[in-house]
Amino acid sequence: MGRCEKLKDKALRNPKGLRFNELRYLAECHGFGLKRIRGSHFVYAHAAYPRPIPFQPRRDGSAKEYQVRQLLQALDAIEHGTDR
Repeated sequence: MGRCEKLKDKALRNPKGLRFNELRYLAECHGFGLKRIRGSHFVYAHAAYPRPIPFQPRRDGSAKEYQVRQLLQALDAIEHGTDR
């Protein structure tokens, strides 16, 4: 199991436990690209997903749980060819 799969498994098991840099890496290894940075907001986009997804770190460097869930839903939609 590669790093990308391990991170996705970690995110599925515990969305609160992901670090912000791990969230960014997970998005990038699944084809999302950094579209822009505006202040502390990192906006990622994917050619097969119609909406950009913004990420913003918590002060302690962890990822926000709802943003982890948004990414997981987007990955699921891309994998199954649906738009959620």
